[in-house]
Amino acid sequence: MSLGALALFYVAAGANHFIAPEVYAPMMPPYLPWHAALIFISGVAEVGLGVAVLVPATRRLAAWGIVALLLAVFPANLHIAIHDVPLFGNEEGYGAANWIRVVLQLPLIGWALWHTRPEAAPPDAPPDAPTGDPEAT
Repeated sequence: MSLGALALFYVAAGANHFIAPEVYAPMMPPYLPWHAALIFISGVAEVGLGVAVLVPATRRLAAWGIVALLLAVFPANLHIAIHDVPLFGNEEGYGAANWIRVVLQLPLIGWALWHTRPEAAPPDAPPDAPTGDPEAT
């Protein structure tokens, strides 16, 4: 269930980058170039990683990719909180509530990290698992 929810969360969030890119524009720190391209790229990454986390052979790598993506978007969430950026068409920011996005990064990273464990990979495919053959080690 956790894995399916994780995948759905990132596929839906990524798809929203294409459905309503204007929602993400205010989140972009002014020091970053190419806002529209970065919104598109992050959407592609979210959808791709959300799908890849469902594939047993790519699950752990995709989960690590989600962690990396969350770290990459952290400056935007910090920008929103520090500058009280108005979101979702509002004329004013949410004040202290904008810090919720920053704090939520931690459980989201933890959720993705849960799926990086060797147990999260299929039993027949972990690349670092011992073979059981003493001659092979």
